[in-house]
Amino acid sequence: MKKIVPILLALLSFFGCKRSSSLLPSVSGKAGEVLVVIEKDDWDGALGDCIRTVLADEYPYLPLYEPRYTLTNVSHSGFIEMFQVHRNIVFFDINPQVQKTGVQLINDRWASPQCLIYVAAYTVDDALDLVLQNEDYIRTVIEQAERNRVINNSIRYEDREMAAQLRPVFGGSLHFPGGYKLRKLHHDFAWLQYDTKKSTQGVFIYRYPVDGNEMDVNRIIAKRNEVMKRNVAGPSDGSYMITADYWEPSLDYVKYKGRQFAEVHGQWEMEGDFMGGPFTSHVFYSPDGREVFVVEAWVYAPQSNKRQYLRQTESLLYTWEWESSKE
Repeated sequence: MKKIVPILLALLSFFGCKRSSSLLPSVSGKAGEVLVVIEKDDWDGALGDCIRTVLADEYPYLPLYEPRYTLTNVSHSGFIEMFQVHRNIVFFDINPQVQKTGVQLINDRWASPQCLIYVAAYTVDDALDLVLQNEDYIRTVIEQAERNRVINNSIRYEDREMAAQLRPVFGGSLHFPGGYKLRKLHHDFAWLQYDTKKSTQGVFIYRYPVDGNEMDVNRIIAKRNEVMKRNVAGPSDGSYMITADYWEPSLDYVKYKGRQFAEVHGQWEMEGDFMGGPFTSHVFYSPDGREVFVVEAWVYAPQSNKRQYLRQTESLLYTWEWESSKE
C-alpha cells in the first residue's frame, strides 16, 4: 500500500483542471533527456532493463556509440514539482486499481512544450509487456517532441533574411534560426553553416534534373558525390567532401505533413584530408516533377558527442516550405 498511495496522489493531478499552455512554465532538462518515474526496485529490475533497451539503445547513424536518450530515474515519492516540468517524462502507474491499462500520450501537462507518456498497468509484468508492444510508438513520440521543439524555435527565432535570399533561387527554403551564415549560393547549390568552438553544423541545398530512378540510394549517393566534389572544398589543397564508403548509407521513405521524401543517413569524409562525420539527406521532387531537390544536414564535431548536434540540425530539414505554399 505504501507504493500505491503516492502513485494515486500523483494521478489526481493528471486528470484535474488543466491550465492553458500559454500559462504553463517552460520545460526544464537538456535536449535528449528523458525522466522515467518508476520505483527503484522496478528500475533496477527487468522493467528498467526493458526501458533502457528501448530508449537508451545506440543512436543510429553516428560513427561512435552514443545512447538514443539520456535517462534519469526518480521514484513516485520523489516526483516533486521541480521534476514535473521536465521536457520528456515516462510515468509508470503500476497497481491493481488502475481504471484502464495502456500507453497514453499527454501533451503539456505541467509545462510547455512537454511530452508525457503515461503507462498504466496492473502488474510489473503487464507494464513490461506494454513497453515491448509500444516501443516504436514510445520512441517515435519522444523523437517527434524533440524535433518539434527545434522546429518551433527555428521558426520563432528565424533569420528571415536567409529565407529571402534562398526562395528566389530554389522556389522554397528551410527556416533557419539566427547564427547560420550563408557560405555559398549558386543557382543550383547553397551552403549554410553554424559554427562554434566545438562544432560545425552545416546544411546544403541542391538540385539537379530528373534523369533515371532518382529515389534509388545508389543514384542519390552518386549525385551527392558529384555535387560535393564540385562545391565543397576541404581545408587542404585539392581536398573535397565525399560519401564515406566504410559506412553503407541507409534509405527510408517518409511522409511528413503531406510531403513525401527519401531520407538517407550516412557518413561524409574529406578526400585528401582527415575530416568526417554524419549526414542526413531529404530527397524529393520539385512541384513540376522535373527536378530533384536535396536538403542535407551534416555535423563536424571531432572532440564532442554528435547526437544532439545531428538531431538539432536534421530537424531543420523538416521545415522545408515551397514558396507557393505560403501564398
